[in-house]
Amino acid sequence: MPLGADGCVSHTDGCENTVNCSIFGRKKKQAKDKYLAKHNAVFDQLDVVTYEEVVKLPTFQRKTIVLLGAHGVGRRHIKNTLISRHPDLYAYPIPHTTRPPRTDEENGRHYYFVSHDEMMADIAANEYLEYGTHEDAMYGTKLETIRRIHSERRIAILDVEPQALKILRTAEFAPYVVFIAAPPLNNVADYDGSLEVLVRESEQLRRTYGHYFDLSIVNNDIDDTLAQLEAALGRLRSTPQWVPVCWVY
Repeated sequence: MPLGADGCVSHTDGCENTVNCSIFGRKKKQAKDKYLAKHNAVFDQLDVVTYEEVVKLPTFQRKTIVLLGAHGVGRRHIKNTLISRHPDLYAYPIPHTTRPPRTDEENGRHYYFVSHDEMMADIAANEYLEYGTHEDAMYGTKLETIRRIHSERRIAILDVEPQALKILRTAEFAPYVVFIAAPPLNNVADYDGSLEVLVRESEQLRRTYGHYFDLSIVNNDIDDTLAQLEAALGRLRSTPQWVPVCWVY
């Protein structure tokens, strides 16, 4: 599936193209900006779905679980619950930040604390999956932290912007992409309109990026959602899977 470059989103597509990223975009996500987000419209225009050759394998080890969904749909809770239940199987990459550590924070446990110059140099070297700013400090997910989880023979769980798939959809990261969909309103009281926004954003994500989804779950009930997801992840270890040919050969 050829994926067009938007000039900002990534430095790899699913299999072969290379793109340098130098533009710092801004869009709020729970008070944290993501560099991938601002150029969403450009990404959508260029990411034309045509054809992707796939192969069916009796077993295939996924290395990364990617949770996609509208902001506020519950991805963080799902991620944290899976990791707390199965710490030997799943992990979340520790973010890097340029802010100073607080008294109760330990480098390498809560965050990796780095200088602004160091982080900017690593961004220029395409070493970050996502990065952004909050209250004059930079935060980001470095690719090496994902690779470190893989080296520990665990699966990395990410709740990222969908544009990050341009980097992640490779044999190295071998993602299983799970879409957490917002439930329908069904006459639920929505006094401030936030639920309507959630449903609208969820549907937009489904229309735009649905061709990437390996699994979709409507989050009507968080316990049911977790049960469905854990069952699906369990089946991955023992059932045949269709994967891109370029992940295998």
